[in-house]
Amino acid sequence: MTAATLDHPAVRRATLVGASAILMWATLALLADLAGPVPPFLLVALSFGVGGVTGLAVLLARGGAPFAAMRQPPKVWLLGVGGLFGYHFLYFLALQTAPAVEANLVNYLWPLLIVVFAGFLPGERLGKAQLLGAAAGLAGTALLVTGGQGLQVRAEYLTGYLAALACAITWAGYSVLSRRVGHVPTEAVAFFILATAALAFLCHLALEPWGSWPRGTAWLAIVAMGLGPVGPPFSSGTMG
Repeated sequence: MTAATLDHPAVRRATLVGASAILMWATLALLADLAGPVPPFLLVALSFGVGGVTGLAVLLARGGAPFAAMRQPPKVWLLGVGGLFGYHFLYFLALQTAPAVEANLVNYLWPLLIVVFAGFLPGERLGKAQLLGAAAGLAGTALLVTGGQGLQVRAEYLTGYLAALACAITWAGYSVLSRRVGHVPTEAVAFFILATAALAFLCHLALEPWGSWPRGTAWLAIVAMGLGPVGPPFSSGTMG
């Protein structure tokens, strides 16, 4: 890429959008912690509800026909909603049942797992460097969750560690499989967010105690999540 290309307005805009998304994602753990002990299904439902409604409002304000983007194949809906719903439920569960720093470090195995999973795609293969990197990453995770004390895992955080690991696997699988579904427009992702919120709320009604709604400043954290890390970074992007 030449200096002239880097100075192109479209490139600068894409770089700014990408940097903004990274910054917003970096606030997710903090905002989830500030939301307090809100059950994870309810936390997904409320934050994604705010993000989805906001995203849809922006799309309608821009004009066009965003509802036409709902016509996607079932596999695209399954992947889009399943990836967003599964990842964020597991992420919020991990933060509530294990120390936030450790849960985040386990969760951030997902870039490494993307490399590993991509090796199973047609035309791709895993090399020695990828395998060594995967082994080093898993060894580091084992050291983290055992506290350097052999195979003794701190039992009180086991649920959180497993949720964080499942979180990493879910996001890596979602990212790799997204390459197999082709291009999916931005408008469709906004509807995936709304569907994720609806599914999470149904799960809350069926599986979590009623009356455990957030109070006070917890609402501000949830609204901030919807306007930040679980809204614009997804509804401004595409799959595939």
